This record gives sequence, C-alpha cells and structure tokens, in this order.
Amino acid sequence: MIAEIVAVPEGFTATFVFHYKHSVDRVWAMLTQNELLKEWFSELRVKDLRTGGIIEFDMQDGTFLELGITGFERNSILEYIWGEDKVRFELLPEREGCRLQLIETMGKITEHTAKDLSGWHVCLEVIAALLDGKPFGNRKRVWENRYEVYSALVDKYYHS
Repeated sequence: MIAEIVAVPEGFTATFVFHYKHSVDRVWAMLTQNELLKEWFSELRVKDLRTGGIIEFDMQDGTFLELGITGFERNSILEYIWGEDKVRFELLPEREGCRLQLIETMGKITEHTAKDLSGWHVCLEVIAALLDGKPFGNRKRVWENRYEVYSALVDKYYHS
C-alpha cells in the first residue's frame, strides 16, 4: 500500500499500513532484534531498547549516528528520531497476523522525501518476504519503481 501523506501541525506525516500473516511477536522481532534487523536494514542496530534508548545508524564511513528512542512499548510501539524527523512503528494483532503501521513525521517535504518514502516502502516489503521465507529479488529495481510513484505523489502534494 502506498503511504498516505497528510499535513499536520508539525509539518507532514507519511503513513504506511502493511498487513503481515505473522504474529506481532515475529514482526516485533524483525524491528528490534539485530540479527533480523540487519536482514532488511543493514545500517541499523539496536543498542538500548527502551524509551530514552538508542538505535545506531552506521554511516558506512566508520562512524555511527545515534537515533534516540522516543517511544517504546514492547510488541506494540517503537518510535525514534530520524534526522530532523521521527519514525514510529505501531503493531496491532489481527485475526490472521498483524498490522504494521509506519508513520514518518516530517517537519517539511524536501528533495529527499521521495527517496526516504521509497526506501521505507521497500523495507516493509522486504520484511514481508523474509517472514514468508521468500526471496525478494532486486531491491534496487523495486526501489526505482517505488521512487517513481513517491516522486509523483510528493510532487503533486507539495506543489498543490
């Protein structure tokens, strides 16, 4: 599902909603256990999993950026700082698995917004493939396709 962008007092939110045919526990593990996290977002590593804790972002140059965890409720909520923005994962059990809602709160839409949104979308699709035990294919090609969609969405929204 393509993210929905909405203007809010803080700027904008982009909300992704994905339904997984897996338990909240399994999806939560994908978000918080480093050995699983590296499979879909290799630059992220949980250092201290709690409100006030830290997730590290590997800058790929020998340095790490610390992302502060601003919201945490085990098996339910994980929210952290993402540059000048916030990323919030919310998990809700469903009869046949769980619902994952990712909300990125952005102060403003920039030239980089479509790239970030495309990246998050692909990450959520990769999580689905990993949970289902299926190969994902060419991430770059999928990202390029998503980028076309998000570029048009961001451009339309931003310029309207």
